[in-house]
Amino acid sequence: MELKTARLTLLVDPAKKAAFEQLCARQDLTPSQVVRQLIRDYLALHGVSYVASGSAAAAPRPAPKRPGKPGTARRGRPPKR
Repeated sequence: MELKTARLTLLVDPAKKAAFEQLCARQDLTPSQVVRQLIRDYLALHGVSYVASGSAAAAPRPAPKRPGKPGTARRGRPPKR
């Protein structure tokens, strides 16, 4: 499951939107759930791979520490006293 989301805005015919929302409701699904599944299926159909934001592979890695000169703070500022 994805942890982060991004907005996708699309325009559809109002009658199609209403029919889609009614069908989703009858299946006890939200339109967003159905659209996310459609996107996953479409990517798989075309052999496109991705790493979902909720997977361990997508976890941010800590930035390596840069060596600094003793007695100096980051960005060239003098150390606080």
